[in-house]
Amino acid sequence: MKRQLAALLLGACFLTVPTQAAQLTLDGIPLDAGKTPIYENTTFVSLRSLIQKLRPDSSVWWEDGQAIAQTGELTLSAQPGDDTLVCNGDRVELGRSIRLEEGRTLVPIRPLAGLLGLEVTWIPATGEVALTTPEAGDPYDELYWLSRIISAESQGESWEGKLAVGNVVLNRVKSPDFPDTIYGVIFDERWGGQFEPVRNGTVYNDPTPESVRAAEACLNGVTVVENGLYFLAPALTENHWIMDNRTYITTIGVHWFYQ
Repeated sequence: MKRQLAALLLGACFLTVPTQAAQLTLDGIPLDAGKTPIYENTTFVSLRSLIQKLRPDSSVWWEDGQAIAQTGELTLSAQPGDDTLVCNGDRVELGRSIRLEEGRTLVPIRPLAGLLGLEVTWIPATGEVALTTPEAGDPYDELYWLSRIISAESQGESWEGKLAVGNVVLNRVKSPDFPDTIYGVIFDERWGGQFEPVRNGTVYNDPTPESVRAAEACLNGVTVVENGLYFLAPALTENHWIMDNRTYITTIGVHWFYQ
């Protein structure tokens, strides 16, 4: 009877509904590690999916009612229902119970990532869990993202055109009408998203060297479009809302700038 009751309680725990799902990135690049549900404000990830994505030479198998992962330097054991993960024989507190769903062993991502040498950052604005390798530094610093949006928006544009795009992003950071970080401005999801490179994924591409220099110059105060908050390339878009509703400033290359 006690075993049956315990099984029922464990099953009830696994039937709870996640509030949402998180998006994973590794050093700023989207990472597909399967479903990442959020339960009780904690993001869970499949042990097998994450381990094999990060360590392709690892082995993961099921044995004696638990998932076991061998990465070379680490041996991890995860038993559904337990609130600890066994790492090289030592128990690591998880704060939440390991879950078993659709044949996948789900564990809280923060302690698991920590064991794999990764830093974890939660980005509330986008519902994103950012994993960072130590050698990569912080991918959410200003230069990292400003250089990427300049590069993605200004391929083929002049030095002045690259500076102007960077100015718009920084002007939005200063404006009370927009998020107060470069990352927040770039990934602002209002009105279906603010920047096409976010929607098509090119914002994740490595920036050109000139775009990095342009980002550095903008961060050091170089300004070519003062007070500019919007830009568009009229020949490349059918949405001309900016032209009809904002004040024109100047044209640089293919882009028209507005405040």
